[in-house]
Amino acid sequence: MSSSQEPMKTPVALLIFNRPECTERVFEAIRQAKPSQLLAIADGPRPDRPDDIAKCAAARAIIDRVDWDCEVFKNYADTNLGCGVRPATGISWVFDRVETAIILEDDCIPHPDFFRFCDELLTRYRDDDRVMHISGNNFWASKYQHEDSYLFSRYTLSWGWATWRRAWQHYDYDMKNWLQMAPDRQHQLLQDLLGDDHAVKTWARIFHDASSRDLGCWDYQWTLTCWLQGGLGIVPQVNLVTNIGFDADATHTRSADTNSADCPQLSIPATAINFPLQHPELVTRNLQIDRVIQEICFDYFPKFFKRIQLKLKQLTRSA
Repeated sequence: MSSSQEPMKTPVALLIFNRPECTERVFEAIRQAKPSQLLAIADGPRPDRPDDIAKCAAARAIIDRVDWDCEVFKNYADTNLGCGVRPATGISWVFDRVETAIILEDDCIPHPDFFRFCDELLTRYRDDDRVMHISGNNFWASKYQHEDSYLFSRYTLSWGWATWRRAWQHYDYDMKNWLQMAPDRQHQLLQDLLGDDHAVKTWARIFHDASSRDLGCWDYQWTLTCWLQGGLGIVPQVNLVTNIGFDADATHTRSADTNSADCPQLSIPATAINFPLQHPELVTRNLQIDRVIQEICFDYFPKFFKRIQLKLKQLTRSA
């Protein structure tokens, strides 16, 4: 039986920017859950986009509409830091203040059960260093089904997720440990972690490109952080968070991309999960689910990144 009536124990962090319509929908989902603490992280307007000023102000005004018993903390940037630095610094600010957090972006709408799911698992694995990430995402239910309420994976899907200060303390936005490794050591690390030549090549390229230029990402660095610590992520039996950000205002998930052959359609509905949760017997990586996640979520990346590289070259020439 699904239930979302339990009082929330975990603070919620919400990352916002310039999309008040999306922000309002996510805020309403948070409002229904009534966390006792809300930590709002906002990026500033872009200097070349005058319309950002009003949009950013409208998104921030939504946070002022908290009408339940809730302590609100704000971390608002005066200038635009970008969708790499701003989430990274914002999440670090969150864990300077709280031990655990559920983290949502302004285009990720959670099912009510997502909050209880995170609450229970944050408590269950609070002192288990093997577990570093709790995701609300499941894009593969039609491909792979299982009886347990969740499984363990190498991957850290982050359209609605939760973690602990003990895990985030290892986060390295600049990927210093990776850059200090010799190429053969990097390859061996990925081979040991992933055990699949294709996945190794894909992630070697992702990490190389993420560390060599600012592509406005923070989540690949988080994945690497978890891998360097030998950490696992939790993935739910059903999809608990849906992304509504596939539109013209998106940075990485414009609607045109979702219809092309090199970016999968991942905006699927969020559904309820049954409680009480059925826990796996062992805290160990599920190889089968990792193969499915690699195929659905990451095998598009090389083509996607080529398009970004082309855009960067065009911008460089016009500068």
